[in-house]
This record gives sequence, C-alpha cells and structure tokens, in this order.
Amino acid sequence: MLLPTADARTVRTRSLALLKNYRGQLARVVIVQALAAVAALALPWLLGDLVDAVATGTTVAFVNRLGLVLVGVVLVQSLLTRFAHRDAMILGEEIFARLREDFLATVTHLPLSTVERAGTGDLIGRTTNDVDRIQWMVRFGVPRVLVTSSTILLTVVAALLASPVTALSLLVGIPIIVVAVRRYLRVATPAYLRNSEAFARLNGVLTESVEHATTVDALGLGRRRRRITDRAIAEAWDTEVVTLRMRVSLFFWLGVSFMLPVAAALLWGAWLVERDAVTLGAVTTIALYAMQVRPHVSELLFWVDELQVALASLSRIFGVSLVEPDRAASGAAPDDEHIEARKVRYAYRAGTDVLHDVDLDLVPGERLAVVGPSGAGKSTLGRMLAGIHPPTGGSVTVGEVPLVDLPEEDLRSHVALVTQEHHVFVGTLADNLRLARPAASPEEMRQALDAVDALGWFGRLEKGLETEVGSGGTELTPAQAQQVALARLVLLDPHTLVLDEATSLLDPRAARHLERSLSAVLAGRTVVAIAHRLHTAHDADRVAVVEDGRIVELGPHEDLVAAEGEYAALWHSWQQE
Repeated sequence: MLLPTADARTVRTRSLALLKNYRGQLARVVIVQALAAVAALALPWLLGDLVDAVATGTTVAFVNRLGLVLVGVVLVQSLLTRFAHRDAMILGEEIFARLREDFLATVTHLPLSTVERAGTGDLIGRTTNDVDRIQWMVRFGVPRVLVTSSTILLTVVAALLASPVTALSLLVGIPIIVVAVRRYLRVATPAYLRNSEAFARLNGVLTESVEHATTVDALGLGRRRRRITDRAIAEAWDTEVVTLRMRVSLFFWLGVSFMLPVAAALLWGAWLVERDAVTLGAVTTIALYAMQVRPHVSELLFWVDELQVALASLSRIFGVSLVEPDRAASGAAPDDEHIEARKVRYAYRAGTDVLHDVDLDLVPGERLAVVGPSGAGKSTLGRMLAGIHPPTGGSVTVGEVPLVDLPEEDLRSHVALVTQEHHVFVGTLADNLRLARPAASPEEMRQALDAVDALGWFGRLEKGLETEVGSGGTELTPAQAQQVALARLVLLDPHTLVLDEATSLLDPRAARHLERSLSAVLAGRTVVAIAHRLHTAHDADRVAVVEDGRIVELGPHEDLVAAEGEYAALWHSWQQE
C-alpha cells in the first residue's frame, strides 16, 4: 500500500497558502529584480540611440557622455542584481525551511499502522528523494522564476515602447512554445509521479536487503533479492527514459522557437527600414532585446520542467497529510492507572486476525512477563497495551478510558513502549535524552543513565552530556543505544511500561544486571515485559503465555511450572539450553 498522493488542486491550494506567509518578501524580490531588469533593458535602448545618432551625425562629446551613461547603467544593474539574487535566495531558504518543518511534523504524527502497511520505501522516498527535488526548486527555482519572469515581461514592455511595429517580431516563436509546452504539461506530472514511485520502491527493496542482510545470507535468499532489485532498477530506468524523452522533445522545439525572433527582427526590421517605417536604431534595439530575452526564456522553460518534477514531489509530500488519523481524543480523563484489555482483536490485513479475543487485566504495580514462540503475537499485544495501534475489535482502557481516546502526550504519561529497535538521533547525548522530558536537568539525566547501568561508558565521554552522537558524532554501540532508550523511559516516568525485548542487545549477564537495576527504579509501576529470556518470567509476578494470538496460560511462575502445560515446556527447554 502506498501513502496517499495529493491532487493538483490540493497542491495548488497548499502551495499558495505557504507563499502567502511571505508576501512582503516576495514583493521585495520582485521590485528589486524589476529595477535590475530595467537597468539591463536600458543598455539596448541606449545603444539604439547611439546607432541613430551616428547614422545622422553626432559629436565625440555625445558619444563619450553616452558611454559614461552606459558604464553607470551597468554598475547600477550589477548592484541591483546582486541584491535581488541575495534576497531571492534568502526567501527560498525560508520557504523551504517552513515546508520541511511542516512535513516533519506531519510525518512524526502518522499512524504507525499506516506507516507499517505502506512499507519503508514509500516513506523514505518521500523524505529523501522528494524533499531533495523540492529543495532544489525552492532554493534555486523560485528565485530564478521570479527573476526571469519579471525580466521577460519588462523586456517585452521595453520593446513595445521602443518600436511597437518592430517588436511584433518577438512574437513569432510563441506558437511553437505554446504547442510544445502544452503537449509536455499533459504528460509531465503523471510521468514524474510514476518516476518517484518507482524510485520509492527501489529505495524500499535496497533498504530491506541491507537492513536484513544477515537473514538474506542465512536463508540463501541472495539470488532472489538480486532478481527483485533488478526488477526495481529496470522499472526506475524505464520511467527515467520516459521523462528524458519528454524533455528532449520539449527542448528541441524550444531551441527552434528561440532562433526565430532574432532572425525575424532582422528580416522584418530591414523591410521596415527600407520603407522608412522605423529607424536603424530601433531595429538594433529590438534585435538586441530578442537576443537578450532568449536566455531568460530558455531558463524559465527549464524551470517549468523542474517545476513539474517539484509538483510531482509536492503531491507526494502533501499527500502524507491526507492520511486519516487512527484515533481522536475524546477529552475523557482516566479515573485511575488500571489498564484492561477486553476482547481485543487485531489484524494487520483485513480479515486475518493475529490477536483473537484477548482479555487481560493488569494489576497496578505488578510485573507481567509475556512469553511464547516467535510469531505468536507477543509484540502485537504489547503494542495494543501501549496504545500504539487501535484494536481491530474490543478495547484497551486505562481508568476505563480507551487508550486511543487520549491525546498523544497524555497517553505517553500513562503508558510507554520500548522495543529492541534502538534509535540515536543526530545531536548531543543530552538532546537524545531530553526527547523524553525537555525540561530534564543534567543531574536528572545522569541519574537516568545510572539507573540503566550506563555510567561506565558515559564517564569515558570527554564532553559528557554535550557529546555529539549519531551520524557524524560519537558512535554508540547497539547496547549503549538501547541503554539510552531505556534512560529516556526512566525520564518519561509513565505509570505503565511495556518492554518488548528491550534488553535483547545486551549479553545475558549484562541484561540480568540491568533488569535488576531497573527493578529498583521501576518499583511501584506496572511493567509488561515481553521476553525470550525466561529469567525475566521467573522474576515476574505473573506470566502470560501467548500462542497463535491467544493467551493460553496466565499465572505465577511456580503455578505454571507445576501445571506442566505450555509454559512448563518452555521453561524446561530454556533451562536445558
């Protein structure tokens, strides 16, 4: 399943709404560029006057004065162009920063169930390739479109003022441009959308193969993954060829249209001069304008092509905000910290439940261990208890209020999930810890690290909490990254925690020591520990055994071992290992 794509109307509306926030700066850029264009347009006008003056007879003094004026115009035009480009680039950066921040805010609040169904490739494609394409257009395209558009418009106005009849020659290439551009626009956006989707699928295939390389090697899937990769590359190549052919056709006809005005100005102007309808200087001015406007028209049409790429990417980026939320805050407040699951069902795919009518009553302050074979539904149950996904059927409540009825911030103050997937973000160690509690003091962060047995390696960091970590900084080992995730949990301080194999990246001895340390910190809180190391179950108040999406046994460790059921079999097998 791909994430939604916004239609043309939505893209246009959202883009205009974004630009409205910068009306003042847009006006400034256009005005300064218009002044720069006027200064540039003065050169052909003055050269035309010089040609007429020389043709009718003039003095050296007049030529000298005109030469000084030309030098002054060039200097003024250079200064104005510099300020126009600077203001335009600043404007582009501000627009892109706003767009990027809005997009990131949208992505980080997407329902996880939707993200998982869409797969990694589509979202990665939108956050990388599509953002890069828009970045290019916003930072460089928007300023240049403003510059070239105003220059072309003022050039046409200046040509009409210089000699309306001779300026007609500038129009001869327009029919070719209109036909070529209209043909191109009919197919461009759909073609670029297919191109973006193809690269998104390629990203997904490559990401999955790299991230799960060990599994690929273990199961001998290398040849199969290469075939899948080859198909994804072929699809991306085919869509790239289609867009390339579109551009080749467009620029061929545009090249033809650019040559016609210059030739027409000379031929038409010569005919008019011969009949004394215009002066030689007027023809010179129009011919120079035709040559001067050609690169601006060419650049504008280049950005028209780039704009189609950006619009296709914008439709994918704005489409992310069209994802329907999977929950809505009701405003109800929990009466207590009691979490209950009633008749809970969940299906990642419609009609295929992985949880079947699960009932579970968490006693506040207890430690519950959830065990069972791989694929039994343990992690899915943990996500239900943490409010990550709304159940397909039934309910999970805290204080008799469904978890999915709570705002995100309130939900995380009640229950939080830590998985074996660790994430270290670019920034300082303090930045990473303050994700859980922005107002945390240095001493509180040190205490959190102490609670998860991280002071050993933390003490070796020269800059302490201000050490840069993540990409480009100090590289944390998987075990250290997992300790940072657990330290965030300590800072977050919810009353119920779901630990989904949260110590799996530590060696058994270190994991055992960490769990004992955490026990002291988490005393009085409800803890649901999903584990494959059964010493966690041995230490728990109760154990829930999950098989085929159902809780088949529930009770204290000693009782379940004595019952000689599924848990006893797991316990005896684990002891032998």
